[in-house]
Amino acid sequence: YDLTEPDAVPTGRHVAVACSNTHAVTLRDDGTTATWDPWGNFLAAPPYAGFVAIACGNFHGVALRSDGTVITWGGDDDHEGDGECDDAPRSGGFVAIACGGHHSVALHQDGSVVTWGSMEWDRS
Repeated sequence: YDLTEPDAVPTGRHVAVACSNTHAVTLRDDGTTATWDPWGNFLAAPPYAGFVAIACGNFHGVALRSDGTVITWGGDDDHEGDGECDDAPRSGGFVAIACGGHHSVALHQDGSVVTWGSMEWDRS
């Protein structure tokens, strides 16, 4: 499948991209996200706006909102993100996010780091 085909890429003006081996996420200039798989199928993404950063793990996505809160979605086998994951941070004050294959990391404005997801290899 040729991902350069116009119907395989989300519409809008994009300001950031992230990808894994199973999906890609874009951040649009209006603060919304779009997620799709390698075959051009659009996947569920958070129905919110106000995002300022995005990251991808193997089967999950993480987005940072302008108010410093973190939203996760996607695969939940290792509690890395379904939007309701108990392991994901619930407070605000975060300034950066990143993902590994099965885990996520958020940097708090006070310099502390929070990790969640797979406990394998002591990542969280």
